[in-house]
This record gives sequence, structure tokens and C-alpha cells, in this order.
Amino acid sequence: MSGYIVRRLISMVLMLLLLTLVVFLLFSVLPTDPARLTCGKACTPEVIAANRHNLGLDLPLWQQYWDFVKGIFVGRTYGSGTQTYSCDAPCLGYSFKRGEEVTTLIKQGFPATFWLATGAFIMWIVVGVSVGIYAALRRGKWQDKTVMGISLIGYSLPSFFIGLVLLYFIILKWELLPYPSYVSPFENPVAFFQTMLLPWIVLAILYAAFYMRLTRNQMLDTLGEDYIRTARAKGLSERIVIRKHGLRAGLTPIVTAAGLDLAGLLGGAIITESIFSLPGIGSLAVNSVVDADLPLIVGITLVTATFIIVANLIVDLLYAVIDPRVRLV
Repeated sequence: MSGYIVRRLISMVLMLLLLTLVVFLLFSVLPTDPARLTCGKACTPEVIAANRHNLGLDLPLWQQYWDFVKGIFVGRTYGSGTQTYSCDAPCLGYSFKRGEEVTTLIKQGFPATFWLATGAFIMWIVVGVSVGIYAALRRGKWQDKTVMGISLIGYSLPSFFIGLVLLYFIILKWELLPYPSYVSPFENPVAFFQTMLLPWIVLAILYAAFYMRLTRNQMLDTLGEDYIRTARAKGLSERIVIRKHGLRAGLTPIVTAAGLDLAGLLGGAIITESIFSLPGIGSLAVNSVVDADLPLIVGITLVTATFIIVANLIVDLLYAVIDPRVRLV
């Protein structure tokens, strides 16, 4: 087990390094001049040349990449002389358009995204898994057909449609909740809950619909196995049979999907954050694309990909805990 963890950690580090190289090269070959994008309409060749020097774009490509990777671990300095900008580790770049380090901007947007992803995750897991089990236990009956019909509708509707409908009726027409204005849960828990409730519901509807179908299919597969019949023949209660034998054996694909979905949301729920004006990583990503802020785009891309890579490692380690048949060697 320990050897497996060490090997996976090493492979994860190598994958992250490869990821930085791919992302860096991808944005370096774009048909645009990042130095030109850092100034306004009244850009002179002298200003562009100075910006190119401050960004380190006048260096060879391999040197730019080395400075970028080194900055992640020990920090780096942009420019020279009086035009010097210090970027502390982990340095993912410097946004000259916003006058801030990319890491600082991501840290500012992460709390809203974290609470959005966490709250929605809890809602869709509880609802999706429990309703999926309920549908599997009533296979072919009207309850099963109703659940599958609802899940199909929820899975088919786009997030922007659900979000706009809830925004219009709940907030604008019926005025059941105030207009979203994000505040930390530690400052004002009531206002925080009122702001996050609808975004949680939007994401929970989308993801719970998928987990209903996934859980139902997994439960139907496991409940037909011989060991389930043996457990029932031993006189175990139906609740124990379902929870300890049926659900646990079918959890592997559910955990895999849940880990990757949560990691993806931690990288920003772009549409939901934009609809409800949440200052998260998703909104930050949209603004960075609109403003053509390449350092910020690169930083957000790396952070999102890192979440997914780490989630893969955690999910693999959970396999051995969930299913005793799995051995990590």
C-alpha cells in the first residue's frame, strides 16, 4: 500500500510537470502578443517592448518555461531596475492588467467556488444516491419510472436555463430570497445561505439526475449477485443487505464520478457563478478570457487540472477502503 502511494505521488508530480509544459507551450504558440494585450489602445512600440521585457517574453522559450516552473516553487521577479515586480511562491504568473499576482486572484475567488462546490456536492450525493437506491428497489414500478423520468428531464436541462428560471421566479417575481450578494459564511451565515441556496440547487439538479441513474444501474447489477441472495438467506435484514452488501459493492463507479465531478467544480462553475454573480474562479475565468489576460488563464487552467489529478489519486486510494476485493500493489 505504501509503495503504491509513493509511486502514485511520483507519477502525479511528473504529470503535473508535463501539464505545466503542455499548457505553457499551448499558450506560447497563440497568434497573439501578450505584451500587446497588457496596454490600452494608445500602445507605442516602446511601451510594448517594455512590457515584453517585464513579462520575460524577450527571453528564449526554454528560459521562459524554466522561470515559470521555478516561480511555482521559489517565486520569481518580473522586470528589472525600478520596474520590478516580485511574485512570491507559488507564483503562477503576474496579471499586469489587474496589477495582481495570479495566485492572489485565484485565492480571492476560491472561497466562493469552494462553498458552491461543497454545498452542491452534498446535496446531489444525498439526493442522487438515496433516490437511485429507492428506484432500484422498485424496479419496473411507477415509482421507478417516475424517478427515471424526472432524472432524464433534470439531466437534459442546461444549467443556465435552470438558473435563470429560479432567478426569475424565486428572486425577481416572488421575492422569496434577496438578490445574490456573496458574503463569507463566517461573517453573515444567514446572508451566505440565502445567496448560495439557489446556486446549490441548480448544480444539485444537474448532477443528482446523473447519480440517480448511475446508482440505480449499479444497485440493479449488485442486487442480482449470488452473495446478495446468500446474505438474504442468512436472515440479514433488508437494510443491512442493501447498505453493507449491495451499495458498497456498487460504490466504485459512483465514487469515481463523484471525485472527478467535485474536482471539476472546484475549478469553477462558470455558468452558475456568472448567473448568480458569485465572485468565484469560474467568474474569474470568464473575465480573464474576455480581457485576454493570458497569465490568469494559464494559472486557472493549471489549478483546475491539478484538482482533477489530485482527485484521481484520492479516488484510487478510496477503492481499497470501499471494496475489500481491491488490492493496491
